Amino acid sequence: MSDHGKQVSKVAAMIAGGAVFGAGLGLLLAPKPGIQTRRDINRYAKKAQMQAIRVGRTVQSGVKDFMREEQDTAKNGEEQMVLSAAAS
Repeated sequence: MSDHGKQVSKVAAMIAGGAVFGAGLGLLLAPKPGIQTRRDINRYAKKAQMQAIRVGRTVQSGVKDFMREEQDTAKNGEEQMVLSAAAS
């Protein structure tokens, strides 16, 4: 995996961990009535879901770019081998 892919994975893990930690902390320290707290948690969960979808798309895009680059590198290597063999 490239350095970019590792960085994206780390960011995604930190976001997920932060979301879980924040939700738990919010439940423990909630000064609001139950129904209002549940409503807030629902809103927060929807925001976290959208953020996770965005991160997932970013990771997917990065993986696709990486795969394309690797395929291009492999094709160039094959072409170089064919040209070397033809020149011999």
